[in-house]
Amino acid sequence: MRGKRVLITGGAGFVGCNAARYFGTRNWRVTVLDDLSRDGTEQNLHWLRDGTSFDFERVDIRERAAVERVFSERRYDAVIHLAAQVAVTTSVTDPRTDFMINALGTFNLLDAVRRHCPEAVFIFASTNKVYGKIEGARYQLSGSRYAYADRPYGIGEEQALDFLSPYGCSKGAADQYTLDFARIYGIPATAFRQSCIYGTRQFGIEDQGWVAWFTIASRLGRPITIFGDGKQVRDVLFVDDLVRAYEAAIVAPDKIAGQAFNIGGGPGQLLSLIDLVDILEKRLGRKIPLRFDDWRPGDQRVYISDIRKLERVLGWKPEVSVADGVAQLDEWVQRNEAAFATPAAAQKPAVKVASAEPALPAA
Repeated sequence: MRGKRVLITGGAGFVGCNAARYFGTRNWRVTVLDDLSRDGTEQNLHWLRDGTSFDFERVDIRERAAVERVFSERRYDAVIHLAAQVAVTTSVTDPRTDFMINALGTFNLLDAVRRHCPEAVFIFASTNKVYGKIEGARYQLSGSRYAYADRPYGIGEEQALDFLSPYGCSKGAADQYTLDFARIYGIPATAFRQSCIYGTRQFGIEDQGWVAWFTIASRLGRPITIFGDGKQVRDVLFVDDLVRAYEAAIVAPDKIAGQAFNIGGGPGQLLSLIDLVDILEKRLGRKIPLRFDDWRPGDQRVYISDIRKLERVLGWKPEVSVADGVAQLDEWVQRNEAAFATPAAAQKPAVKVASAEPALPAA
């Protein structure tokens, strides 16, 4: 892939900086686009500069003229679109900003690709939240975890879309625009409906990035509140496995064009809140003080991605186990405790909203 050029929007974020480092070490010419508005992005950009060659564009994707300039100056072979407003609670309190970033920002990028480099593979980081409450899926308590009673492989792409929050609406609109630009304009574009992604360089906050937030809070002795009984389950995917999937999609444009794929750890990579606490307690060598509170409106007992389509089409499977992934994340937090020690957005209390959004109980 020497000489190929990839644009990574949100490239100073958690997934973005990991993707930039990955593609940079594989001889791609990387352009990182980010407005550096989120906590941790400055640190991630500094980390990237130590050993990774890349161009940097400080751009807000809501600004059409700025996006146009980026595409007029370089021709890209692939675009990995990760820039987003990521918190459900924020979307409820400020739905206009959520729409402008997630829906309009994605449209600006797609339209620029359409006119400047329509042959570029476009990967949109969508979300499992496009499925909403997932009506019809039955769950049961199985030992110390909730599990689906009737979907052994999890939720597949045939599940009806159901946007149940401003965040779900904005990401869902962008998801559908991505697939439609593939059909109408022939762009090899795909939507990856991502489940819980975790890993190093993740400055987790209470309403987004729960695995990282629990890990950071436990190391720093911050209080952790579990809403519900802690037995709620998600499939989790280590960031390295996600980035490998991006690469697999880029090298197989004909297989992914106009397709949506559910991506997460699948049934083989499950984690409940209590599971994570147990793992962290073993690593810490002490008990983690917990407080339990009532279930929040819309909280799901279980969400598991059916990842068989992605496995079938691209031959991709998760490789990093939950134990190994959490260990890598915890070791990174240990090495960087000072970065989390000062008051920042990561310490803001969770916002409780009367929403049907299937949010995960937060710390």
